[in-house]
Amino acid sequence: MGKTLLCRRFLATLDDGYVAAYIPNPMLEPRGLLLAIADEFDAAADRDADDHQIIKAVNHALLDIAKQRKKAFVFVDEAQAMPVETLETLRLLSNLETEKSKLLQVIMFGQTELDEKLGQPSIRQLNQRITFQHQLGGLSKRETKQYVTHRLRVAGHAGDHLFAGAAMNALYRQTRGVPRLVNIIAHKALLAAYGEGKFRISRKHVVRAANDTPAAAPDGRSPVAGLVAATVVACGLTLWYFVI
Repeated sequence: MGKTLLCRRFLATLDDGYVAAYIPNPMLEPRGLLLAIADEFDAAADRDADDHQIIKAVNHALLDIAKQRKKAFVFVDEAQAMPVETLETLRLLSNLETEKSKLLQVIMFGQTELDEKLGQPSIRQLNQRITFQHQLGGLSKRETKQYVTHRLRVAGHAGDHLFAGAAMNALYRQTRGVPRLVNIIAHKALLAAYGEGKFRISRKHVVRAANDTPAAAPDGRSPVAGLVAATVVACGLTLWYFVI
């Protein structure tokens, strides 16, 4: 569903009142995660220090951020790859606080495996902190058409609609509005039309492209699970995760 793009867009919206740490590859052991977060927040942590000293350095860095009246975030992409022990380390970071508030908010973006991992009994305390959930599906038919039109315009197309109405309907039916599949099948359909010397994409071009794409859903079923967003607020730690 474009979770990395969403993550980067989220980061881009933060103003000077926020300090963000971005962890693009969370396949880390607990100590590796702590060192990565320490680096992102410019914490004075020695790589040879033990975990307690690293957490203490992170805590001092977060206190400095709080004194500036700013909020600290950790953005974790591909969070489904994070080991269970590392997820537990994220929960323990919720202990970093002042007398009035917590010092850190964590936002995770991941695939459906993250939801399964959070359901494990060993990290039930983390799962219990999730208080808000919202599931997003693919683009609607109208949004899919707008998306394709936008992509074509950005690519330089300024003429009439390249995709006939039947072609757009077929594109939506085959992709169920999943942007990555829309990109792939639309691209193949454009190539098919170009190979025939056509200036307009028809339904047959889309069907041919879909038949060449294993991930397409010719039977109308959704090819991937929806995107889930959840917010964890308990005990002051805010954990947002996006799952596709």
